[in-house]
Amino acid sequence: MSVSSVPSFELSHVVGRLRAAGCVFAEDEAALIASTARDDSELAAMVDRRVAGLPLEHVLGWASFRGVRIAVDPGVFIPRRRTEFLVEEALRVTRPGAVVVDLGCGSGALGAAVAAERSVCLYAADIELAAVACARRNLVPWQGSVYQGDLFAALPDELCGRIDVLLANVPYVPTNEIRLLPPEARLYEPHVTLDGGPDGLATLRRVAAAAPDWLAPGGHLFVEMSEHQAPLARAVLREHGLAADITSDDELGATVVHGIRPGAERAAGTPVG
Repeated sequence: MSVSSVPSFELSHVVGRLRAAGCVFAEDEAALIASTARDDSELAAMVDRRVAGLPLEHVLGWASFRGVRIAVDPGVFIPRRRTEFLVEEALRVTRPGAVVVDLGCGSGALGAAVAAERSVCLYAADIELAAVACARRNLVPWQGSVYQGDLFAALPDELCGRIDVLLANVPYVPTNEIRLLPPEARLYEPHVTLDGGPDGLATLRRVAAAAPDWLAPGGHLFVEMSEHQAPLARAVLREHGLAADITSDDELGATVVHGIRPGAERAAGTPVG
């Protein structure tokens, strides 16, 4: 269906139901649902799911991320708009032919967004089977390879020491703060994608410890953090031999920690294996 094919009185009813359910952007959501639904019965079912509290992206089956439509299945982490800043920062150093890895990829949104703007050799990995299946669909246009497993253990050995750009949007919410998250995240996204341990940096420490072995000389690591966690995250990267700095975007409310493995940068496009 298209928005124009939905009678105005019916669309108004949808807006009213969404607004009554607490949807702040009820008009925008109603338009997205109406343009995605294939018929009246699907429209009604989608509105019912949204009113019941299901995240909009799970209702639609997709999310827009840096201009790329990303399929988002139930039980898969929803890419946040603020994370577009991580992609923007990564694109500054990503050259054609670079080996790019989206670690803890979820839907594969980060890798897809980079590949949509650069011709790269793209790999992704996640521990969740549902995420792997979703990412494999999303990365088809860019011939991305997706693996299932725990962080670097999921990747093929031939990537060791060859990664030019490592995107690692790992969980960073402290365990005791998960209860403070919006219900859409707490109830519908796997806790493994949210829980960063006591201080939110447990997974980052694991990534930082192994990253120097997996990055190519001069290779880059990008992670998202909260503003108050970023200085400690930078220190963690430095403890493991990476040069590290912090960048932020006030408009998006995004903070990225960028690490670089010392050494001469590998020529982009050098074959892997």
